[in-house]
Amino acid sequence: MAAFLLISAVYLSAMVVAVPISARLGLGSVLGYLMAGIVIGPVLHLAGTAGDVADLQHFAEFGVVMMLFLIGLELEPRQLWAMRKRLVGLGGMQIVGTTVSLFVLGLVLHQTWQVALTLGLILSLSSTAIVLQTLSEKSLMKTGGGRGAFAVLLTQDIAVIPILALLPLLAASGAGSDDHGGPGAQFMADLPGWAATLVTLGAVGLVVVLGQFAFRPLFRFVQAARLQEMNTAVALLIVVGIAALMNMVGLSPALGTFLAGVMLAGSEFRHELEAQVAPFKGLLLGLFFITVGAGMNFTMLFDRPVVVMGVTVLVIAIKAGVLFAAARMAGMAGRDRILFTLSLAQAGEFGFVLLSYAMGLDILDQQLAEGFLLVIALSMLATPLLFILYDQTAAWLSEERAPRLPDRIDDQQPVIIAGIGRFGQVVNRLVTNAGFRTVVLDHDLDTIQLMRRFGGKGYFGDPTRPQILAAAGLEKASVLVAALDDRDANLRLVRYAREQRPDLVIVARARDRVGVYELFDAKADHIVREMFDSSLRAGRYVLENLGLSQYEANELERIFYRHDRAGLRELAELWKPGVPLDQNAEYIRRSRELNAALETALMERFSGSVDPLENGAASQDEAPEHGLDAA
Repeated sequence: MAAFLLISAVYLSAMVVAVPISARLGLGSVLGYLMAGIVIGPVLHLAGTAGDVADLQHFAEFGVVMMLFLIGLELEPRQLWAMRKRLVGLGGMQIVGTTVSLFVLGLVLHQTWQVALTLGLILSLSSTAIVLQTLSEKSLMKTGGGRGAFAVLLTQDIAVIPILALLPLLAASGAGSDDHGGPGAQFMADLPGWAATLVTLGAVGLVVVLGQFAFRPLFRFVQAARLQEMNTAVALLIVVGIAALMNMVGLSPALGTFLAGVMLAGSEFRHELEAQVAPFKGLLLGLFFITVGAGMNFTMLFDRPVVVMGVTVLVIAIKAGVLFAAARMAGMAGRDRILFTLSLAQAGEFGFVLLSYAMGLDILDQQLAEGFLLVIALSMLATPLLFILYDQTAAWLSEERAPRLPDRIDDQQPVIIAGIGRFGQVVNRLVTNAGFRTVVLDHDLDTIQLMRRFGGKGYFGDPTRPQILAAAGLEKASVLVAALDDRDANLRLVRYAREQRPDLVIVARARDRVGVYELFDAKADHIVREMFDSSLRAGRYVLENLGLSQYEANELERIFYRHDRAGLRELAELWKPGVPLDQNAEYIRRSRELNAALETALMERFSGSVDPLENGAASQDEAPEHGLDAA
C-alpha cells in the first residue's frame, strides 16, 4: 500500500508540474504528459518497475474508453450527415491514401501484410488534441485549412472505431495469438472470420438498442432521486457496463462506448453525462500518456538513432505528401493548403492505444511496437516545428504575393469609422440608418468585401496610416469612431487623431478596464467597453427573473452604471502605465472602497435611502466629463 501511494504521488506531481508548463509553452497537454512520463521514467527512474508501469497503463486505458464515449456524445447523427461530404471526401482520402502508402512501404520492407496494414492504419491518424489546441491558439480554426483539418480529425476519430473492430480479425487471420485479452478475446480468436464479424455486428446492434431504448429511461429514473452522486453512478455504469459487455465477446470496449455516446448525443441528458464522465476521462487519459512516456524504450533511440529518426521523418513526409494531394484535389490553395498539410503530418495519441492493442493481439511484436511508440512520440514532439514551418512559409507566400494597394478614397463625410468588425458594424448601421453618412475604413480586405456584398460601402486600407486618414477627411470630420480589433493599433489611431485634431470628437472601443485607462490617457472623448452595456442588460434580466419588477431591476442597473462610471474616472487617475493592477496598492485600496459603496447603494435603493450620487454626479443623459462617460 505504501509503495502504491508513493508511486501515485510521483505520477501526480509530474502531471501537476509538467502539463501547465507545456501548455504555457504552447506545446499542448498531451506532450506535457508524455514529457512528464519521460522524466520520471527513462530519465529519473521514479516510475516503478516495468510491471508497475504496465499495470498502470492497463488501468489508464479506460480513459481512452471514456474519451470515445465523450466523442460519441458530440457526434449527433444529423450533424454527421450534414458534414458527410467533407468527412467522406477529404477525411476519407487522407486515411485511405496514407494507409495504402504505408501498407505498400511495409510490404517493400518485407513485413507481413497484417503488420503492414496495421501500421498503415495506426500511423494514418493525427493528434486531435495537439492540432485543435494549436489551431485555436493561433486563431486558424476559421481558415479554409483549419476547417479542413478539423473535418479530417473528426473523420479519424470516427475511423478509430472500425480500426478497433478490424484488428482482432487481422490477428485471427495471422499465425494465431495467445490469450492476451481474457476469455472474450480467446472466444473471438477461436471463431472463423465470418462468425467473428457476426458477433461483432450483434454486439454493436445490442449497444445501439440499449442506447436508444434503455439508457434514457434509466437516467430519468435515477434523476428523480435528485442525488448528484447517483448521476455520477449511472454515467459510470453506462460506460463500465458497455465496456464489460464488449470485453465479454472479445471486442474493443471503446467501440461500444463510442456507439452508446452517438446514440445519446441527442438526449436531454447529454450534457449531464458529459459533465459526470469528463473529469474521470481527463485524469485517466493523462495517466495513460504518462505511462506511455515512462515506458518508452530510449535505449533503442540511443542505439539506433538514425533508424528511429529516419522512420519518423519518412512517416511525416509520406503523410504530408498525401495531405498535400488531398488538399489540392479539394480545391485548397496557397496558405490553406500548406496549413492543412503541415498541421496533420504527425502521428496521433490514438496510435499509442492501437499499438498496445495490436501488441496484445500478437499482430506486432514488442520490439516493433516499442520502436513505433518512439516514432509516434517524436512526430508529435515535431508538431510545434511543423507549425513554425507553416508560419515561415505563410510569411514567404505573403511577401511573394503582390501586396494589395489601399483603395482610392473618393468620399469624405462627417463620421469616420475605423474598423468594421462586430463592434464597428453596429455603430455604422445605427448612424447610417438614422440618415447620416459615414466613411468606413478597415485593413481586412475580406471584411470590406463582405460588407460590399451586403450593399454597404467601405474602403480597404490601414486606418492608422496618416495618408489613409487624410484621404478619408480627418481634417474636416466631426467624429472619429476608433473600433479596430487590434488594441495597440486602436490606441495609436486615437493618439494620432488627437494630435492632429484637438477639437475632434473621438469615440473609442475598449476591451477592458486597462484599455479604458490607456484610451483615457490618449484623450479619447467617449470610451465604450465593448461588453459592458450588454452585460448590464443581462444582469437586469437576471434580477427580473429573481422576482424584482422591471422598474426595480432598471433602477438597480442605472445605479450600477452611474457608480461604475464615476468610480472608473477616479481609478483612471490612479492607474500607472506598465504597472499591473494587482500590484498597484493605491488602486486596489480605492477599488475596494468603491465596491463597498456600490454594494451599499444597491442594497439601500429600495429601503428608502437616497442614492449617494443622486445629487452629486451627472446623470446618464447629462454632458459627462472627458473620457469615461460610457465606459
